[in-house]
Amino acid sequence: MRISISLFLLMLVFFAHSKEIDILKLGAKADGVTVNTKIIQKAIDAVSASGGGKVIVPPGNFMTGTLFMKSGVNLHIMLGAVLLGSHSTSDYAKGTGKIALIYAKGQKNISVTGPGIIDGQGQELMFDIFAKLRSGEMTEDSIWLYKRPGSGRSHNIYFNDCKNIVVRDITLKNSSNWVQDYRGCDGILIDGMKVQSTAYWNNDGLDITDSRNVIIRNSYINASDDAICLKSENKESLCENITIENCIVRSSANGFKLGTAGEGGFRNIKVNGLTVFDTYRSAIALELVDGGVLENVDIRNVTAKNTGNAIFIRLGKRNTDERLGVLQNVYIANVKAEIPLLKPDQGYPIEGPPDHLRPGFDRMPVRPSHFHIYGHPFLPYNLVPSSIVGIPGNRVKNIKLENIDITYGGKADSSIAYIPLDKVESVIENINGYPEFSMFGELPSWGFYIRHAEGVEFKNVRMRYKQDDFRPAIVMDDVQASHFNVIEIPTAKKMPIIFLHNTQQIEIQKLNIPFSEKEAIWKHENQ
Repeated sequence: MRISISLFLLMLVFFAHSKEIDILKLGAKADGVTVNTKIIQKAIDAVSASGGGKVIVPPGNFMTGTLFMKSGVNLHIMLGAVLLGSHSTSDYAKGTGKIALIYAKGQKNISVTGPGIIDGQGQELMFDIFAKLRSGEMTEDSIWLYKRPGSGRSHNIYFNDCKNIVVRDITLKNSSNWVQDYRGCDGILIDGMKVQSTAYWNNDGLDITDSRNVIIRNSYINASDDAICLKSENKESLCENITIENCIVRSSANGFKLGTAGEGGFRNIKVNGLTVFDTYRSAIALELVDGGVLENVDIRNVTAKNTGNAIFIRLGKRNTDERLGVLQNVYIANVKAEIPLLKPDQGYPIEGPPDHLRPGFDRMPVRPSHFHIYGHPFLPYNLVPSSIVGIPGNRVKNIKLENIDITYGGKADSSIAYIPLDKVESVIENINGYPEFSMFGELPSWGFYIRHAEGVEFKNVRMRYKQDDFRPAIVMDDVQASHFNVIEIPTAKKMPIIFLHNTQQIEIQKLNIPFSEKEAIWKHENQ
């Protein structure tokens, strides 16, 4: 035993000086059963202590618990190599604030590269978590009795307060929590990543939290919660200088989302080239409800097919202090979206919840009586339009949409829900509600619903439905100083096509519709 330990230490010294360590040569077992945490961690520590280099995971299945990344280390997972998360909670480090397979705090110049796989084995880990919760071995968690466990679940990657991060060409699979979270970091490059993670609920594909100077490009993400999500959970910080390019995403929540957490906020966010498919909620969701700021957002060249909603922009007030959030200066261009009648993520391993209900009114029926009707298989609803919504006394400002093309399934039914146009103010405000496109229940329009907004500009916007809809295409309520130029609504049949309530300084030019503007545009009688 002493000879083996001495030999192991000599090998560590040799490999560390060579700036490259192959964990197999240190005795790691590629049998998919042996927990190799100590061997891999010693390799990471040695390479970092020597000034930096590469820790190589060669072909094979290597199980591990929590690994602590250190400055200067490139954890390289070769083609054919799989780093497997342990099935047991006892193999994950506690007391770090977050449980993760690969964890780093306060490190710099760290990287995780492929083309191999990191598989969190989240479903297997959840079996262990539930067994320990039910036996009483884990007692710190009570929320699991009502929703889902908050304890024991693991990220695949969690980096906090780190600088100069590269994650390239890696495949991340089957996390039991958010797949990855980069929190309070500065300088991140994510390139050529693939995420395949529908192992459990609350399973965001990629989270950037209060980080800055980030590039995400050429990546594919399939997740059971938000695919790409930027969050801000620190009043003193924000997500800033973020660029996202040429990514393909699918989600049983949102495709690209800013929020829900928006304590500090979001500034200088650029998205160019995004494909969204089979996504339950919104293709684009910009949400600010915690008193922060969301400004200077530029989103271009988005294709969304089979998504529950195209564009959702929401300024609310969930925070309990006096701060009012600021949501302004957003440009969205070159978007083509298709919103189907049927549930967009039907049949995926974890589907979005049945939340197309009027808050405080509707409840899920014990025996679904409308399974055969379009919409959610448990409860029929009229398709929800894209929305730009603030709150009374705090408007969304300076939102420009250009070259937008949205096709809706249509087929709205007034027997399901009907909001008379002289009662549009009856739509609930839901000021402190959790922001999702369905948060207002049924809405009185089928294309766009705009409320508590100022400086909205539409240029070359086309919307149409495949089957008739009895509602107006656009409804505005408390909208000021806004301009609409080249609006095409070729399928509209019901009058009005555009309804204005409590609006001022609204200019509509070049409206391409099957009727005269005098017939199609109605204003509330008090206007």
